[in-house]
Amino acid sequence: MAYDVIVLGSGPGGYPAAIRASQLGLKVAIIEKESLGGVCLNWGCIPTKALLKSAQVYEYLKHSKDYGVNATGVSADFGAVISRSRGVADKMSKGVQFLMKKNKIDVIMGYGKIAGKGKIEVTAADGKKQMVEGKYIIIATGARTRQLPNLTQDGNKIIGYREAMVLPQQPKSMIVVGSGAIGIEFADFYNTMGTKVTVVEFMDRIVPVEDADISKELEKQLKKKGITVLTSSEVTKVDTSGSGVKATVKSAAGESVLEAEIMLSAVGIAPNIENIGIEENGIKVEKGRIVVDKGQQTSVAGIYAIGDCSPGQALAHVAGKEGINAAESIGYLEKKCNHKPDAIDYNNIPGCTYCSPEIASVGFTEKAAKDAGYEVKVGKFPFMASGKASASGNTDGFVKVIFDAKYGEFLGAHMIGAGVTEMIAEVVVARKLETTHHEILNAIHPHPTMSEAVKEAVAAAYGEAIDI
Repeated sequence: MAYDVIVLGSGPGGYPAAIRASQLGLKVAIIEKESLGGVCLNWGCIPTKALLKSAQVYEYLKHSKDYGVNATGVSADFGAVISRSRGVADKMSKGVQFLMKKNKIDVIMGYGKIAGKGKIEVTAADGKKQMVEGKYIIIATGARTRQLPNLTQDGNKIIGYREAMVLPQQPKSMIVVGSGAIGIEFADFYNTMGTKVTVVEFMDRIVPVEDADISKELEKQLKKKGITVLTSSEVTKVDTSGSGVKATVKSAAGESVLEAEIMLSAVGIAPNIENIGIEENGIKVEKGRIVVDKGQQTSVAGIYAIGDCSPGQALAHVAGKEGINAAESIGYLEKKCNHKPDAIDYNNIPGCTYCSPEIASVGFTEKAAKDAGYEVKVGKFPFMASGKASASGNTDGFVKVIFDAKYGEFLGAHMIGAGVTEMIAEVVVARKLETTHHEILNAIHPHPTMSEAVKEAVAAAYGEAIDI
């Protein structure tokens, strides 16, 4: 069959691209080798949040006396927790199936490879091949766990995030290598469930992409929970010959050997761009990512790339917007819409880590702002001073905001605390609208809420704080 648009991959970038293209009146097919929804819905964003919610409920029950509630005999059923997570993922994947039918998008299951201009060869699970043709192609093949030569994942003792989500039984001890979002979320989950966890980070602080104050606070909170944190440390060798793993760790203090039942390698991701026809069709690649223009088009006309296989941040919400932009770029060329999509501002992308306490940030860190030449005004509001935080028993953390002292530009915000991943959107919208501190302070925030901490932090930056 011939289509207007073929989308290769059905993750959080691919399926929105397909839906938006269909909304614009284009005939669309989507090719998926495994499960609709991709890694995010099936093995990433969604099932990990289900795991973390179960851990949060367990934590609340263990500390129910703090709220005047006596819950006795509380225990966690690890298998049931895993099962619930898989159930949530399956439900979301079925939801994408429904959306495909609703938007009249043909779903073709199999492994797709670009076979020339407007052609993708699809190999089904049984080995049968078919050629799918379309005027435009959108590559949305995502990414997989990154493998290090000295940390070869065997799926048994050295695992990646997929195995970490479906372990048949809870390990008594775990070494987590890498302290990005994936590593920290799993470290927090397993620690809460009762596993002894050690985090090993090569950089000099955990969650190194975050503001330094956030890293410091999170390390304090994780250590308070009983997680061992080793920074400026590198796993140089792993011995799996015994019943568990023995990891040789090199740090400034010298070498030491850590022992655990299992090791989780969470050292980042690698884009899925091999064996999909990139080289054969002359599609330009730099630093392992497919090069695209502002409309997501690659170096080859008619072929677009979005999500983790392209240069933007490897985040589900980035992939989704890139997918919509790619569809609208095609729609503009086909005269289905009367304007090109706005280019994405990659400095206004929120980042969230769903450990407890949560982390959320957007824009410049304090150091990055100063390095960029800004004179800054910085304000912090601790949740300890928040009435809602005290009432809910979640007083850990703070909101930190950064403004340009000269013009009042809202440069960035960095939050750590309960529910901050829901709060960061205010700052994203404010920065998009070029809001200054004046508008934030004069927009009345509801009381008592955690979100009024944003206003209080802004007030602190300008010497107008009321509650601290």
